[in-house]
Amino acid sequence: MVRLNGFLFPRTATGRASLLTAPPWHYSGDLLTIEYRTDPSAIAELLPEPLSPPHEDEEPGAVALVFADWQSCADGFEEVLDPVRLQYKEAFFVVRCRYRQQLWSRCVYIWVDKDFALARGHLQGYPKKLGSIHMTRPVTVGKAGPRLAQGGRFGATLAASDRRLAEARFTITGTSETSGFVNGLPMLHHRWLPRIEADGTDSIAEIVTMRGSDVELGPAFCGEAELDLFASPVEELDRIAPREIIGGYWRSVGTTFTGGTTLEA
Repeated sequence: MVRLNGFLFPRTATGRASLLTAPPWHYSGDLLTIEYRTDPSAIAELLPEPLSPPHEDEEPGAVALVFADWQSCADGFEEVLDPVRLQYKEAFFVVRCRYRQQLWSRCVYIWVDKDFALARGHLQGYPKKLGSIHMTRPVTVGKAGPRLAQGGRFGATLAASDRRLAEARFTITGTSETSGFVNGLPMLHHRWLPRIEADGTDSIAEIVTMRGSDVELGPAFCGEAELDLFASPVEELDRIAPREIIGGYWRSVGTTFTGGTTLEA
């Protein structure tokens, strides 16, 4: 009998065709974060039981929209010499929630532009969809981009299904000790997979958590931010539209994913 190999589908005799290599996965990237406040009830409706909203003094209406330009690879580092498998961009919305008397970060919406990143996110519990993400890149020479210094101006956009969903603008005013507070906790996700019978029940319904290891952080820059979210017939970002902008941040980040923990199944 043939033994099929590969971390994820498709599994083959050699395993070479698998969409994902096995962890660990190493990430290096630039992150633009826009934090804002929205209607807390709109956040609460995104938190299924047994999750609950943050306490009143824990900013229950706080949201972070993070644009990220990543390079990621497995332990063999083959992707570094094949950049189509190395590079991707994503944009994701993070809120906070309570579970087992602890405060967590939680991704409620996310778009990526590569299939391997989509599949990897589903494995981790991120609700990833395909989209188009663009970010201004900082430069160190020439005039075709901003410097990572006071006055540097950046833009970022998100689109999906041929519709613009978000536009962000950020101007550096100084340095910061952090890159915000909303996305600064361990992630709490659901891994859901409906049963093949399509009877309204799930084959997989788990609550999982994960946090990176070997984290490296570059200097953080803070500044003024603007954000516009747009309506779409197949998205719900207008329900978490900004009421007040908190601020913006830019930071380069490196981390490694080695696996997560199942908290409830």
